[in-house]
Amino acid sequence: MTESPEPRAPSERSAPTVPYASYLRVYEPLGAFPEPERTHWSDYARRGRVPTYQDELRGALADLVPVPAVGVPVHESGDAFLAQDGATLLVCPWRTRLRGWLALEELIGSAARPAGDAGRLPAAVLDAALPPVVRMQAVADYERWRERNPDARPWIRSAVWQVPLRWFVLFTDEEREYLPGERLRYRTPMVQGRRRVARALRVLRRAEGYAPLAEGLVDVGSWLEEFHPRSMVELDYGGLVHALAAERLAADHSAADLAAALAGLRDGDEAGADEAFGRLAERWRAVRERLFAN
Repeated sequence: MTESPEPRAPSERSAPTVPYASYLRVYEPLGAFPEPERTHWSDYARRGRVPTYQDELRGALADLVPVPAVGVPVHESGDAFLAQDGATLLVCPWRTRLRGWLALEELIGSAARPAGDAGRLPAAVLDAALPPVVRMQAVADYERWRERNPDARPWIRSAVWQVPLRWFVLFTDEEREYLPGERLRYRTPMVQGRRRVARALRVLRRAEGYAPLAEGLVDVGSWLEEFHPRSMVELDYGGLVHALAAERLAADHSAADLAAALAGLRDGDEAGADEAFGRLAERWRAVRERLFAN
């Protein structure tokens, strides 16, 4: 599987790099899209110049600059990421507006958590970033839109200053691709990703102490079931490649470590499983701590 060419204009090469987000993406074959969207993506691919994830993220951050901030875009994006599987064009729509609504839901839920919850977002911070009137309008817009689009789902999931461990279940170390200073990613056919999720869940449900990982994996597996079986799944370290040292990235084989941990649980090797999970936990704890750095 190869990417479509992504030539960049000089202004893009000089734009600042946003370093903190990683992504799990699904690329569906062009034929999976109904008309007129299928024609739109076919024409889009022939255009030749495709925006990058940095373009998307910089645009989202720019919406937070006005006062009041634009929490959710007014219009849905017509952009996508593209890849080729032989002669088949694969498309991963950005769906920036839908993802904005879903992110807002998560933020509101975080602010509503009990005091003392480690994942709680202080209400004052949320009010300063997105005033209540902005949030109320966005929620109302989403409810109306959802009534017309009950089956809509995003093709992209993102995470901040981490790669969720459950994402690595979908991939093997042989699918890892690392280009120093450019990218670290994994790609696999959808059928393989679904199969690995099912196998991992069988192991985790028999083990003690792994309920949170199993629950997160159920959510990922349910999401994958929404897409065409000939899709491709991609885990992209995104901007983390620019935030972490090259030697750390070169030594990062998280998919292999997670596979070793699951194999240990399956075979009754608790010490081996604990060691592999420990490597993963320490590696990603150090990355997440950057969230709180100045």
